[in-house]
Formats: sequence, C-alpha cells, structure tokens
Amino acid sequence: MASLTPGRYAAIDIGTVTCRLLVADVTDSGISQELAHGYKICNLGEGVDASGVLLPAAMERVDAAVADYLEQVRAFEQEVDAPVPVTCMATSASRDASNADEFTALLARRGIRPLVIPGQREAALSFSGASAGFEGERALVVDIGGGSTEVVAGMAGVDPDAAHSFNVGCRRVTERFFAQDPPSAEEVEQARAWIRQQMEGYFAQLEEQGLLPARMIAVAGTATTVVSMRKHMAEYDRDQVHHALVSRAMVDETYRETAGCPLDERCQLVGLDPGRAPVVVAGMVILQEVMALADADCYVVSESDILQGMVLAAAAGTVEP
Repeated sequence: MASLTPGRYAAIDIGTVTCRLLVADVTDSGISQELAHGYKICNLGEGVDASGVLLPAAMERVDAAVADYLEQVRAFEQEVDAPVPVTCMATSASRDASNADEFTALLARRGIRPLVIPGQREAALSFSGASAGFEGERALVVDIGGGSTEVVAGMAGVDPDAAHSFNVGCRRVTERFFAQDPPSAEEVEQARAWIRQQMEGYFAQLEEQGLLPARMIAVAGTATTVVSMRKHMAEYDRDQVHHALVSRAMVDETYRETAGCPLDERCQLVGLDPGRAPVVVAGMVILQEVMALADADCYVVSESDILQGMVLAAAAGTVEP
C-alpha cells in the first residue's frame, strides 16, 4: 500500500442506482474511524441502457443528494476547522451516457468535479476497500452494481492480479429482459443465459490461472440485501451485515421470495429497501450466476467497498490513475 497522509477525507460514489457518502479519518496505517455514511437511491441510470442518455430528472435527484452530502461535509470541516477533501466518482451510467458532460457541469456548480472512472479503475478501488481486513489472503471480490458488475481477484492488501468490469448490472438486466411483473420464467432464463455468456470466458481464465480462491467477498446492495432480508431487518444494521457469511441456499431463498411476487408486494418485504425492489430480482440472478461460475457455495459480505477504496486513494494521492 502507498504511504498515506493522515487526515479527514470524504468520498461520494455516484452509481447507476445509488448515490453514497463516506466521511472518514485516516492515519498512516489506514482508515481509523468512519464518521458518516450516506445512502440514497437516485436511479441515475434510469433508461440509460436503451437511450444512452441521462434523464434530467435523474440528474436532478443526484444533484440534490450531493448537495445534502456537501452540507454534511461542511459540518465536519467546522468540527476540525480545516477543509475536508472530497473525492467524487461516477461509474457505469455516466460511462455509458452520451450527455455525461451535462451531468458533470451540473455538479460543477457545487464545486464538485466527478471523475467518470473506467471499469478497471472501479474494480481496483472496490478490491482495495472490500479486501481490507483480509490482508495476506487471496480473495475474489464481486461488486454487483446497477449498470456493471466488477469481478476482481488477488491478494488482499496489494494490487489485484486480475480485474474486469462487465456491463451487467441489476438495472441494466431489469430494463433489458424483464417486461412482466414479476418476471416470467422465460425472461429470467434469457437473462441468465446472457449473463453467463458475458462472464464465463473471464471465469474460465481465472480458473486456468489458479486465481479462483475459496474466499469470495461480495459488496453493494444486492449482496447486503440477502442478509437484511434473511435477518428480517426492519431497520438496516451495518454491524450485523458486515462480514456476515451468506450461503448459496440463502441467496436462492431470497431469489424465490423476491421473484415470486409483483413489485407492489415486493416493496413490502421486510429487509428490502423499497427503492431497490424494482431491480432486486435481476441482482439476485446475477449473484446466483456469479457464484455458480466461481464455484462458490458461500460469500462474505463486506460493508467496506469502493467508498473506502476512494478514501484510501485520496490519502495516498492516487485518486486519478
């Protein structure tokens, strides 16, 4: 790991579905304290797979979330009487959109310049954050987002050996394959076949190179939803979710529960964020296929992900590759 400059840092991750915040203190050995977390479902990627453009309403939802997050950061600046550097990154939806410059200009009015990062960079940052705590152990990190899924293999604590970002995400799959509510068996099977087609070659390469370790670590909303639903969390509890062990049977049960009812009933399921309900079935299908391709019968959930990777990169002065 590169040397770190101690201090207080903020990171904003603008994904296809969610917009999130982390404010954290960093010492020369890593993140010492996480001070604030923000989570809003903004659905920036609504319709992007078909249209190739970000909708004005979607951009405005993100802009409002970022404005709220910046207010929180200012409060932390007052606490230490010093500026808090803010790193803002935008991922799959912004990479795909032809009007990403318009979105960048919108946030620039707030003094924020979101970096529209390539998939490989997103994968490396996710690996850095997710593998914290597993140093010296080989791991496969899986990050299922709204527009893309990152699969990264390597030794925790150092740069990964292999990383790939697939244009396979829960919103993309939902919009491309699921016309019925709930999705029909035929729609789900078409989605599964497409996901396997996109991913199987990469997993075959990992296996050939001996890079498929026993430890699979999964981050982001699809992976955490399995825990919150199985534990019937009326209120989300990060402490119960972080490093929880999830079996394939638990994933399959969550898939059956979510895929077996229409959206209005899905929104009422305990442990499922209603804002994630429209895309959760696709997320579970992707997770099932990834586990099958990785020959993984379980995974460990990490609440540490790309946000922590962004904070560490800022402290190391390596935000931009």
